[in-house]
Amino acid sequence: MAAGDIAWVITATALVMLMTPALGFFYGGLVRKKNLVSTIVQCFVIFAVISIVWALWGYCLVFGTSINGIIGFSPGLLGMSGLDIHAVNTALAPQVPELLYFAFQLKFAAITPALIIGACAERIRFKSLLIFMVLWSTLIYAPIAHWVWNPDGWLRSLGAIDFAGGIVVHISAGLSALAAALVVGRRKGCAVPWQSHMKSLDQKANATEFKPTNIPFVLLGAALLWFGWFGFNAGSALAANDIAVSALVTTNLAAAAAAVSWMMADWLIKGKPSAVGIAVGAVVGLVAITPAAGYVNVSSALIIGLAAGVISNLVANWRAGRSRIDDTLDVFACHGVGGLWGSIATGLFASAAIGVTTGVPGVNGLFFGNPGQLVAQLVAVAVVVPFAFFGSYLLLKLVNVFSPLRVSEEAEDAGLDLSEHGEEAYQLD
Repeated sequence: MAAGDIAWVITATALVMLMTPALGFFYGGLVRKKNLVSTIVQCFVIFAVISIVWALWGYCLVFGTSINGIIGFSPGLLGMSGLDIHAVNTALAPQVPELLYFAFQLKFAAITPALIIGACAERIRFKSLLIFMVLWSTLIYAPIAHWVWNPDGWLRSLGAIDFAGGIVVHISAGLSALAAALVVGRRKGCAVPWQSHMKSLDQKANATEFKPTNIPFVLLGAALLWFGWFGFNAGSALAANDIAVSALVTTNLAAAAAAVSWMMADWLIKGKPSAVGIAVGAVVGLVAITPAAGYVNVSSALIIGLAAGVISNLVANWRAGRSRIDDTLDVFACHGVGGLWGSIATGLFASAAIGVTTGVPGVNGLFFGNPGQLVAQLVAVAVVVPFAFFGSYLLLKLVNVFSPLRVSEEAEDAGLDLSEHGEEAYQLD
């Protein structure tokens, strides 16, 4: 073990922890005032609940001894009862104690389900959400993370690579969010996009009702996510080394490129460069570079970011203007599509010249003479997309049977802050 590596991974762990409350502010600023508190507290409590789940059985399922590459199990990891605080698992993180690796991975397990809430914000019951999150983390996140990140996971064995979670975190959350938007349904008063013939003033008012309540919160949340993402990606080198430096630089440049490309797309399509769009674009760039951060060079990172901003912008605009899907905060367009593009782009732009990371040798992608890497990435995507979407769809349907997912119309009208928590964001009287 090296003291410098331990210090860096501890720091990265703290940075990634910051991202879950940052996501709360990012999402909270985008919803209406009456749902601001509920949105932030959902992120906050998910972090707490999943921390416990991860310690009791989550880490065991992901990083325990692999059972045919499908799921893990090691009795000593249940409840972390048998983990020696001095032990090092050379297959996972040879430079730091396994307990620190457990803590680092906990932050990924916690933020991933929190991403989903943006798709069904403003209308989901708190109790049902918590039940779903425990089940989702156990039955959806844990298998995917095992397949890709456990050294003996079957997708890992096929050659799929995911430096910091494009597949495990963003594709899984983005597709699950799409399922949540479909199962929970549209918000009350949310006009179908193509029904521009709305006849009453009430209908028109409802159609323009869903505006961000606090754009400074959106910018603050995006900035803190950007900051925390350096731990997310550079920390995934699991050492204070040149790969961490490369991942940090590619992360920053992809975020910057996507912020600019989203801004330009908005400028061309809508006539104005919106502050919200710039913030969302930066997050999309961070999502897209996540699977590739430790495998690609600077110029590739810029290309990945520029393309991500445009692609996700077009999907978000299509969703809002041409579909019936009420993905409240465009989680699918940002995380699902961004994660899909980034994971495929890893198979295109990965370069062995970047070096090696823990347990995985440097690899070349299609553009560096290895088409097999692109095939491996496409296989991983083709497996995880339906597993996350249909698995989440069925879980949501199951939860709805014994704990209804959606609040009543009266509660939705009042807002979840009051109806679910008995609190308000602002006391202006």
